[in-house]
Amino acid sequence: MQQFFEHHIDGVTVVAATGAIDMLTAPHLQEVMNAALDRDPARLILDMTDVDFLGSAGMQVLMVTRNNLGPGTRFAVVADGPATSRPLKITGVADVVEMFSTLEVALMNVTEEAPSSS
Repeated sequence: MQQFFEHHIDGVTVVAATGAIDMLTAPHLQEVMNAALDRDPARLILDMTDVDFLGSAGMQVLMVTRNNLGPGTRFAVVADGPATSRPLKITGVADVVEMFSTLEVALMNVTEEAPSSS
């Protein structure tokens, strides 16, 4: 059974996903991600720790979300293992979306100040 829900940890918006993200479930995930973006968060994480299948429709959600980010929003994905991180790396999505192995590591990274570009 898949499920998507939003919660907040230390000012970071986290959308947790479980189960399969495929052509049947991706539209609902996109709705949840869009609703989160509508609130213009400074930091948004999609936690796919409990996702056991990530299809191309799910990867499309990540790219659409990335393209719809507000100017100050930092976006990251938690993906580890063959069901999630492998497809993201193979397709190149991991090259354009920040990816972390655990929610804890993602939270630490997105709450750090962005390095200055000098």
